[in-house]
Amino acid sequence: MWQTSWRDNIWNTLDQPWDLIIVGGGITGAGILREAACLGLKALLVEQRDFAWGTSSRSSKMVHGGLRYLKQGDIFLTRASVLEREHLLREGPGLIDPLGFLLSIYDGDFPGRWTFEAGLTVYDLLALRWGHHYYSPEDFRMLAPHVAHKRLKGGFRYGDAQTDDARLVLRVIREAVADGGTAINYACAESLLRDDSGAVIGVRLRDAAADRTAEVHARVVINATGAWADRLRGQMDEAPRIRPLRGSHLLFTAWRFPLAQAVTFLHPVDRRPVFVFPWEGVTLVGTTDVDHGDAPESEPHISPDEVAYLMAAVEAEFPSLGLTLDDVVATFSGVRPVIGTGQADPSKESREHVIWEENGLMTVTGGKLTTFRLIARDVLKAACDHIPGAPETKGDRPVLNPVNVTLPKILDEPIRRRLLGRYGADAPALVAAAQPGELEIIPTTQTLWAELRWAARDEGIIHLDDLLLRRVRLGLLLPEGGAALLGKIRAICQPELGWDDARWEAEEADYRKLWRGCYSLPDHNAVPDWKTMLRESADRRRKTADRRQKIYRRSALALMLAGLAGGLVVLFVKRRKKVESCR
Repeated sequence: MWQTSWRDNIWNTLDQPWDLIIVGGGITGAGILREAACLGLKALLVEQRDFAWGTSSRSSKMVHGGLRYLKQGDIFLTRASVLEREHLLREGPGLIDPLGFLLSIYDGDFPGRWTFEAGLTVYDLLALRWGHHYYSPEDFRMLAPHVAHKRLKGGFRYGDAQTDDARLVLRVIREAVADGGTAINYACAESLLRDDSGAVIGVRLRDAAADRTAEVHARVVINATGAWADRLRGQMDEAPRIRPLRGSHLLFTAWRFPLAQAVTFLHPVDRRPVFVFPWEGVTLVGTTDVDHGDAPESEPHISPDEVAYLMAAVEAEFPSLGLTLDDVVATFSGVRPVIGTGQADPSKESREHVIWEENGLMTVTGGKLTTFRLIARDVLKAACDHIPGAPETKGDRPVLNPVNVTLPKILDEPIRRRLLGRYGADAPALVAAAQPGELEIIPTTQTLWAELRWAARDEGIIHLDDLLLRRVRLGLLLPEGGAALLGKIRAICQPELGWDDARWEAEEADYRKLWRGCYSLPDHNAVPDWKTMLRESADRRRKTADRRQKIYRRSALALMLAGLAGGLVVLFVKRRKKVESCR
């Protein structure tokens, strides 16, 4: 699909009229392209970096209904999310897989057991299935033996799902291209084209992989750049409306941090939900929720304070493991496109998506990974009002194309399932392209060597980090971003990419620098002492508990004195009446 001359072929056809230009190659843009292609519209997707370069490769990897949104009373968002989760589980096995969640409950927690029981009951009812269960402390420790035992009152188990977010984006885009859509990465929409009335009629593109530009016209231009949406909106003199929020994560080796399923709990400092779960052979810890003040063009990275925050959570919930910074394999951070409403607490901002039409520029932002199809359909309904003769959007189309291919029985069933999920109809070609030994798993991961060859051959790789951070996830799964394997990776991929030695060495140097700057830990000396953070938090909780106890005691004493006084008054009145009756 995207072999040697694919970029030139696309670039040479950009001067044709388009129905839609979609700016942004994350999950939202991918979903819009797929829905547009299925309707027969001439749609072009352009991405300034790599497909899924931004938020959509740096999410928390969960396809979930958003249990936390029930707390905010957002029933409709939760309902839509759980139903889309069920669609994805049915249609994308091997890419979207079930994930059991354990929710620990400790003495003194607020909210407590019965609040969570009520929330999980609603959660299950919205999904039209009963999936949660409460366990005693003894049974809960059997399911999660490393959780803290002190004050443990028990916990719940419920179901959600997980995915490889970058692979989900790529599969959606490639299915859209197979259905007639066009997509190109490293094509930056530098400026909007406008007619005499000021209305947007297209974009001026710059090829970031070659020295060329093009002016491309369309009936509708859709700004699906997420956290970067205000950059294009600013060209329309519109005021900024996005509040970029950073969510950061830590990755540990599975042998050092063993988990069979996810564990979620309330952070001991601020009572925000935190989760830990197995993903792709490592253990993932997340997430933070802080304002992201860096320039949107720069690669986000975890801060020392965020490291301490996540390590404090790990220390509090899994004290017996004795985990340290030396156990962290990698980190990653994503910037969420949240609509700013002035909330002091970033976590209280709404995660709903919005669509704005501003003089021909249609912007969509916000929303969740799980509901990308619903977002895409809302956008297309609005866009088709500007496209004469456009067909009506339909709600019965599957999220992902059915995969009606088979793989050789020499591959184990879990591997076949994984390849079919991640690569869809391309899975047989991937297997056929494998050289001897390449259908083996890369040690300590779930990735085949053959996936590297296929990505280099047919998945639009422009830079080495495209390969190692998004097409396969070795940069997140292996120490130093897989540095020890770069020799073998080079032997497989360099001939497929057609890079000479100088190009490979430059790409490798850039990749190592990027990994050290954005996917490793900050200087250990800069990370605050999270043990002190926990002690101070525990002291605050004790003082709060003491204050509550004093208030309770004072209230109890006041009630007792009031009752005693009331009783004395009653006795006095009764005695007086008795005396008067005797007279």
